[in-house]
Amino acid sequence: MRFVAMKLHTKDQAPKEGQREAAPTPWAQWKPTRQGYLKFLNESRKVYEALEEAVGSREDYKLFRDTGLERTQSLAEDVRWFKEKYGLEPVETGDEGPGAKYAAELRSLAASDPPAFICHFYNVYFAHTAGGRMIGVKMADMLLDRHALEFYKYPSAPSGDGDHRPLLDEVRRSLDAVAENWTREQKDRCLAETEESFKMSGALLRSIAEPVEGTAEAGAGAS
Repeated sequence: MRFVAMKLHTKDQAPKEGQREAAPTPWAQWKPTRQGYLKFLNESRKVYEALEEAVGSREDYKLFRDTGLERTQSLAEDVRWFKEKYGLEPVETGDEGPGAKYAAELRSLAASDPPAFICHFYNVYFAHTAGGRMIGVKMADMLLDRHALEFYKYPSAPSGDGDHRPLLDEVRRSLDAVAENWTREQKDRCLAETEESFKMSGALLRSIAEPVEGTAEAGAGAS
């Protein structure tokens, strides 16, 4: 899955392995806002909730429970922190928000198409530990006076020092164990879903720099 995922990165995201041309508006030219970042966090929470609910309730995914990568609780804490620190609350987007749309798709795939669901599971959690954490550092510097959000911390890491790599290694072993029993068709189905995963994750990410209707900060920077 990693090989297919890396091919779908742009050359500015992954200079060595990315095969797509850079986006029309590179990350360096984005103009994020606190309210947009809060929207991204809140919409992301809906995605992680869907993933973690499916894993917790379906036997197909029991190997992926309590991995230490879970993010729902940390995102809830970060949303509360935004209110305490900046007096900001997320503007709810209902069923039309990128997080709600992605969550609905994940719940459907979890029930009907396990290989496709596993593809999303892998890409969401593993991308967050790489590019996602890099974005978190940039946003902390630009918008939050360098405050590190809980979303980017892994206190349950075995070493106790927040090193998430052992957690990823364990999940990789679980992924391999599950995929061993798949047919070639199921494996291909899993890999084919990678592009859809990137598309839906990209819609989430764009929330950071998009104006948020109904807020005073729409279009504003980190004042």
